[in-house]
Amino acid sequence: MGEAVHEASLHECDVLVIGGGPAGSTVATRLAQRGHAVTLLEKARHPRFHIGESLLPANLPLFEKLGVADEVRAIGIEKRGAEFVSPWHERSQTFQFANAWDKSMPYAYQVRRSQFDEILIRNAARNGAEVIEGCRVREVEFLPGDAGVRVSAEHDDGRRSEWHARFIADASGRDTFLSSRLQAKQRNPKHNSAAMYAHFSKARRHAGCAEGNITIFWFEHGWFWFIPLADGVTSIGAVVWPYYMKRRERPLEAFFRDTIAQCPALAERLRDAELVSPVEATGNFSYTSDRTHGERYLLLGDAFAFIDPVFSSGVMLAMQSGFDGADAIDRWLREPAARAQALARYDRAVRRGPREFSWFIYRITTPTMRDLFMDPRNVLRMEEALLSVLAGDIFGRTPIWRSLFAFKVLYYLAAASRLKRSWQAWRRRRANIRPVDEPDRIGGGA
Repeated sequence: MGEAVHEASLHECDVLVIGGGPAGSTVATRLAQRGHAVTLLEKARHPRFHIGESLLPANLPLFEKLGVADEVRAIGIEKRGAEFVSPWHERSQTFQFANAWDKSMPYAYQVRRSQFDEILIRNAARNGAEVIEGCRVREVEFLPGDAGVRVSAEHDDGRRSEWHARFIADASGRDTFLSSRLQAKQRNPKHNSAAMYAHFSKARRHAGCAEGNITIFWFEHGWFWFIPLADGVTSIGAVVWPYYMKRRERPLEAFFRDTIAQCPALAERLRDAELVSPVEATGNFSYTSDRTHGERYLLLGDAFAFIDPVFSSGVMLAMQSGFDGADAIDRWLREPAARAQALARYDRAVRRGPREFSWFIYRITTPTMRDLFMDPRNVLRMEEALLSVLAGDIFGRTPIWRSLFAFKVLYYLAAASRLKRSWQAWRRRRANIRPVDEPDRIGGGA
């Protein structure tokens, strides 16, 4: 994949990790703990800003295994539930993680990602990984036969370095380094969204144990997140259909404030708030790759796929892919005869999370799903199973699957009972997810 820069100094390692976010730091830590020579290259320098501040209860066991539980606890605010606010129902509904099927994970954390990601990458270094920041990978060349991989990278002072590795772990996040270069990245045909976000001070929070809860506000053009952080700042974001972002004519900050004004429940909680960061935006929020691995590489976390942040699953799925990826790479390195089996097992594992979450994500803005979320029932333990999904408890042995199947049947029956409304909603959604570079007949609603 491109020419190597032969003037650069050459280094050796077993595994080279591209990217120092949650997926990269996790896989580097786990592989270094097993005695492999690991080099992690991160284009930025920590601490650096990142969105995705809301974690899930399923993250907590992973922190324990990495040895960072106390450090994460020190920077986080407890998140004991998720609140959904619907203007179509004129009320809110809060789901408490303590009521999930597995009662042992009653909370998660909200964290500043600049602090959280730095904890993880420093932990990788403490465990023996070579961590190099301010170093952007430019070229990857897969050598013939079993000769390994050559990686060329540029430091932020302009120096070039090269590594010869046996294996590559791509944890480059939304940069999708390998996926893009292999032309494996594609728009998610079933979902499409854009986002605007910023930090505010003095936002009105709930009292007591509910202070750290995430709130999801539905509105006509998508949904908002409200994520309280431990230092008093609150992260606010709007995830919207592409057509809505295309309408923007005013500067981004003004457009963001105009968007907030369309959600009275959120606007009320921000009535006395002050903007304390620049407003940022990102498009093409939903994508996937047509593969999870190749002969000598894996795609981890967002480097493989990202759907939508509505269930705060990004960090958990990234870290879980780091654990699964480390298992696969370790076996690949140690057992040449089992390489295909190790990669196939990783493929099944890393596809599972997006698949289980996507069914809900694709339907979360439909009238039928809003009705079910705003009036939950625990018949056949369906609410407990749903809460387990919201908690990220989809990789263990919690027996939620029959109840989730029952919930899906209930969804389809409820949608069929109001067939005209469901048909209209399906047509609106199909129009709403159309890429903005296609001719569009802009439709409102969700």
